[in-house]
Amino acid sequence: MTLPYAEPLVRREPQPRVIPEPPRVGEPGGDPCGLCSWLSGLDDTARDAEDKPLWYDADWALCRATGVTIPGVVWLTSRAHHDSFADLPDALARSYGPMVARVERAILALGDIARVHVYRWGDGSAHFHVWFYPRPLGMLEAKREMLPLWAEVLPEAPKEVVADAEDKIAAALAADS
Repeated sequence: MTLPYAEPLVRREPQPRVIPEPPRVGEPGGDPCGLCSWLSGLDDTARDAEDKPLWYDADWALCRATGVTIPGVVWLTSRAHHDSFADLPDALARSYGPMVARVERAILALGDIARVHVYRWGDGSAHFHVWFYPRPLGMLEAKREMLPLWAEVLPEAPKEVVADAEDKIAAALAADS
C-alpha cells in the first residue's frame, strides 16, 4: 500500500478541538436532512430515473456516487432516518449484513475487482449510509485504507463506463430480490 502523494509529506499539528461540535446535516440545530426528503418520493412516477437510487426496497436504497474515478463505487443508505449502527432498529440491523453481502457480490461480478471495501464515515450527514469501494485487481498500492485516497486523486472515469457498472449492480440486486 502506498500513499498517492510524493514524498516528503510534512506532518501537521492537529487543530484545537471544537467543543461543542457544530451540528451535522440532519441533527437538531443543523440543516434539514436532504436524504430524508430525497428518499421520501421514490414512488413518484414523474420522477426521472437518474433522480432515483440504483435500487431500493422498503428498508434500503443503493445510490450512485458523483465524480466516480473507480467504476462500481456506490453507497447504501437506510430509507428511514437513523444516524448510526447504534440506533438502527433491530430488524434493520439484522438485515444489514445480508444487504452488504448482496451489494458486494454485485460489485465483484463486474469483474477485475480484487476486493470490495466498505467504509462508514460518521462525520457527514446524520442519515445512516455506508460506502462501497471496489479495489481494482492488481492495484496493490490502494490496499487497505489507501483506496479512498487513491479514488480522490485518480481521473474521473468515463461516464458511460460508470453508468454500465451501475446498471449491472442494479440488475444483480433486482435479480437477487
